[in-house]
Formats: sequence, C-alpha cells, structure tokens
Amino acid sequence: MLRIPFEELRSRLERILLQHGFTADRAAACARMFAETSRDGVYSHGLNRFPVFVSLIQSGIVRPDAEPELVDAMGPIERWDGRLGPGNLNATFAMGRAITLAKQHGLGLVALRNTNHWMRAGSYGWQAAEAGCIGICWTNTMPNMPAWGGRDSKLGNNPLVLSVPRERGPIVLDIAMSQYSYGKLHTYILNEEQLPFDGGYDEDGRLTRDPAAITKSRRPLPIGYWKGSGLSLMLDLIAVLLSGGLSTMEVGRLPNAKEYALSQVFLAIDCGRLPDRGELQARVEAILDDLHQSLPVDESSGRVRYPGEGVLKTRAANLEHGIPVDESIWKQVLDM
Repeated sequence: MLRIPFEELRSRLERILLQHGFTADRAAACARMFAETSRDGVYSHGLNRFPVFVSLIQSGIVRPDAEPELVDAMGPIERWDGRLGPGNLNATFAMGRAITLAKQHGLGLVALRNTNHWMRAGSYGWQAAEAGCIGICWTNTMPNMPAWGGRDSKLGNNPLVLSVPRERGPIVLDIAMSQYSYGKLHTYILNEEQLPFDGGYDEDGRLTRDPAAITKSRRPLPIGYWKGSGLSLMLDLIAVLLSGGLSTMEVGRLPNAKEYALSQVFLAIDCGRLPDRGELQARVEAILDDLHQSLPVDESSGRVRYPGEGVLKTRAANLEHGIPVDESIWKQVLDM
C-alpha cells in the first residue's frame, strides 16, 4: 500500500480546506485532525472520509465558518448550538469546554445540537484523558440500524466513547452500537475482504460477513443483539433531552437524505480533584497488568490488550514509515 508522510498528508488537506472557505487557523486544525486519525490507524474516518467531507461542504451541509453558540448555561452543564459547523471542530470545542467546566466544578457536561458528523469519535476521549479527565461522549446518527426484532432502520449506530487518563497512555474505548461501523464496513469493501465475524444481514435476512451486502441492506447487527439495540435508543433519548436537539428519527426525516443536525453529549470528570488519585492510578495499573495475564485464544496474536493499547504503536510506525493510504482515495485528494 502507498505510504504518505504525515506532514505531506496534513498540508495537502489543509490547502484543500483553504479553497473551500476555511480560515487559516480552522483549516489547519481540521486538516490536522483528519491526518491524526489516519496516523493512529483509524483510516475509515481519516483520509478515507475526507472526500465525503468536502462534498458535504460543497452541498452546504457543512458550513466552514460556523462556530458553536452558547444556548443555556446551568453551572457545570451547558447547551451549545453547533450551527452546522465542521463536526470535528465543533466536537473538539465541546469537549474542551466540558474539560474547562470540570476543572471548575469537578465535573463538566456540554450538550451540543445542530452539529455535523464528528469523524473519529475516539479523538475526544483522548482529548479528555490527556487533560487528566475521565471522558464520556456520544452522538446520535441518522437511522442506519434496525431495532432488535425489526427489519427497517429505526435506530442510529450511535458511537460511544469512554476514556480514562493514565501516565503510560490513556485507556480509550471507541465503539459504535453496530458490530461494525459503516466506516469499517467500507474499509473492508475497499480492501476486498470479508468480515471476521457476522456483521449484519443481507437483503434476504440472512446473517452475513459480506460488508457490501450489509451496506446494501442497511441492516447491521447491533452489538449484543437486543442489548446494543436498547443502548442505542437510550443514548439517543439522553442526547435529545440534554441538548434539546434532533433525535435519530428526526434526523432521518430531514431533506436530502443526508446525515446532519446531530445531537451529541460530552462529559468530563477531573481526576485531579480525587484525594486518593495516586493510589487509584496504582490500582489502574494492577487491573491492566492482570488483564495482560489472560491466556490468549490464539498464541500467535500476542497478549490480550486493553482498549486503545495499539494506538501508540500504530502511531509511531506510521510516523516513521508514512501513513498507509488507499491509492484511489489519495488520487481523489490530489485531484482536488
């Protein structure tokens, strides 16, 4: 696979964004986030997603100059309107604001409405953890997953992030409510690979590992079957209540059949305020050490890892050797 140096990728994306109405500082920040996403190995939401992002700018769904606007302030809880600005910039701002509130109150919660796809969800968990905070955030989506027992898409695959700060590297869980996110399905399609586990249903209602069949049927499998289905619904309801924004159902009824005007929640808890934080960090290390003692099912796969453990290794390799890119997508970017 073609490998591109990080700085070349970042600067190329920045120049394109400058051609599409971004100010210099916002173009730099947005391009950096796309490049860092691919650098960390989440290719489906980094460079691979960039051409779609540019098309949404061109269609007017993503507004490059729109910045969040405060709607309500209730002590450690705030509501903001994203004004359909770039989703990753809005989400970075919202988690940053939640961190600021947490430093003031111990806990900060920002609910964001009327925003766009936030790209790599885990970015905001890393942001919180690197600031010394426990981070919890999630978003709703357009209807793209059936409820358990249903055939048509009524739920979103509503990504959820949980993160814990740690001196030796944060622990970050980044999951969609479907067994495979749509971004991951498209990565398997690009690589012409089958899924390692059943990921959804084909148009005839049969479980399948064919990513193309699942994207065509729009019937991905909820994680934990009925449990993932129920969790998706609850995340949507809580996001709507806290933000006052649109639900998955309402997003699905917007014109153009595009995903926009989403509702999101960002929660930060300042671990620096905990009186026994030193002891707690030692206990975190003991828990992870115990996890690493697990007997692996496949000896060749190495030890059992905690969520996010492979990111720093992937990051280092991609900075040293260049970021792997799909040649067809890289050509699209060059043609821009």
